[in-house]
Amino acid sequence: MRRLFLLLFLLLASPTFASGLLDNRPSATLGAASLSNSADFLPVHEAFKLDLISADAQSIKLRFVATEGYYLYRHRFQFRSEPADIALGNARIPQGEAKHDEFFGDVEVYHGIVDIEVPRTDSRAFTLLVGYQGCADKGLCYPPETARLSIPGEGSTLPTTTAEGWSWQTLLLFFLAGLGLTFTPCVLPMLPILSGVVLRGQVGGWRGFSLSLAYVLPMAASFAALGALMGLFGASLNLQARLQSAWVLVPFALFFVVFALAMFGLFELKLPHALSQRLDRIASNTRGGSLLGAAVLGVLSSLLVSPCVSAPLAGALLYISASGDALGGALKLFALGLGMGAPLLLVATGGAAWLPKSGAWMNTVKNVIGVLLLGVALGLLSRVLPGPVTLLLIGLLSAGVALFLGALEFVVKTPRQRLAQLLGLLCLVYALACWYGALAGQGDPLRPLPGPGVSTSSHASPQADAWQTLTTPAALEAALAQAKAERQPVLLDWYADWCISCKVIEHEVLNAPQVQAQLNGLKLLRFDLTESNAEQRALLDRYTLFGPPALLFFAANGSEMTTDRVVGEVNADEFAKILTGTRSKLGL
Repeated sequence: MRRLFLLLFLLLASPTFASGLLDNRPSATLGAASLSNSADFLPVHEAFKLDLISADAQSIKLRFVATEGYYLYRHRFQFRSEPADIALGNARIPQGEAKHDEFFGDVEVYHGIVDIEVPRTDSRAFTLLVGYQGCADKGLCYPPETARLSIPGEGSTLPTTTAEGWSWQTLLLFFLAGLGLTFTPCVLPMLPILSGVVLRGQVGGWRGFSLSLAYVLPMAASFAALGALMGLFGASLNLQARLQSAWVLVPFALFFVVFALAMFGLFELKLPHALSQRLDRIASNTRGGSLLGAAVLGVLSSLLVSPCVSAPLAGALLYISASGDALGGALKLFALGLGMGAPLLLVATGGAAWLPKSGAWMNTVKNVIGVLLLGVALGLLSRVLPGPVTLLLIGLLSAGVALFLGALEFVVKTPRQRLAQLLGLLCLVYALACWYGALAGQGDPLRPLPGPGVSTSSHASPQADAWQTLTTPAALEAALAQAKAERQPVLLDWYADWCISCKVIEHEVLNAPQVQAQLNGLKLLRFDLTESNAEQRALLDRYTLFGPPALLFFAANGSEMTTDRVVGEVNADEFAKILTGTRSKLGL
């Protein structure tokens, strides 16, 4: 059996890949990594973008866009008017993504785009105060924020705003995806035939390049039109908000599973026979060798996509429809089309010798795409499934690929097969770790196994008398000054009751035995930001922090040890290592 060599790389990186799929979940304690400074996080107004979409005499429509890796709380939305005598109706907020937290109970959160409608009965101009709060998946919670929006009165115009839904990195990924689709057994062998039809023997030089470009650009533009239509379709239905429901997520996930099965060769996805036959007839009657003929062939080829392309293309269209971004969808699929056309440009300019030869390795590309589509399905299901169930499915996917790589085969013939079997065994070990972790209640694919020394069932707080809790900047300054006078180093914990990660650190990190043993000799201060007033916010700015949790160290001379600060959620083992290094620097 031929080994899927590219699949090895994918599955070796499967913990990281799976973690990316689950980035809609806050990081678990045992899977969190320590962060050195606030540069790892965005300022609150970049993490959560608020746009006024429209305002008329009946309602005001708002759009929040949470940057990837950040989420908003449903129960933290508040809407008030200035002046207060302008009445507002109850805001219409879509259902959020259900999340259970052991400290806060059941809450609803939003990743990506959420549209909110606020009814109004007064046509006067006023200021809308929008309260909101969100967190980063990496463990940082931002203080409650209040945005002020000027709402025009009757007869006034409102500038249109749109949310940016693409980046150059995303476009590059779509270009590389299109390039990868070219190296499939349905597409690569067709390049010589296609170049012969389009170029009509005019290979090399400016003529060959212009003809191939005349073919590639209309093909990519046709894909872009599909992307724009799907973006508009998604925006009209607000699929991003509706994707928080299991009734939508499960069918979408099943679609991706069907696309993956098509990539594995179980069946083919094609246009209806009557339509494809008519398009084939038009294509056969179109003469190549001219710019117009090449352009017509490019448009038709975007409709007559091969079975190897149709499944991932359909998946991309579903993804774009959920984003609700017409411009971003058009640009992404345009980049995909350019990637698919790049090898033809290479052939047209006489560089065909640089392309790899057809062979069984091309099936590897198909299977890699199939595994990626299954991963997307898991990513969608992870929003409605418990963490342990998701981890169980990730292990199942990893085990399936391990078996396909020959992990349990006893007859191995070539060195390449031996390497494939070795990597397959590593995938199988990871699958077993996922299954064990799932049965133990874990949900983090990066750290599937329970960590040593941390009891997930222990919720006892650290000794109350060991920590001095402060709520005002003046009290903190006094406590730091006293520690400096006494030549005592300080550990300062930034905390808030509304911060989930702060609760995790308080109960499971600072209370861990390996951490408790190293707190001796440190003055323990806790600054409580629960009230989140103007003075406390100013103090956050002074220390260049966006919000809690954060753990700061101060030397005996009163200066902060900035290289040792920890921002965001951290697990007990990581923090114990940081404490060891810090104590060494302090001479404790």
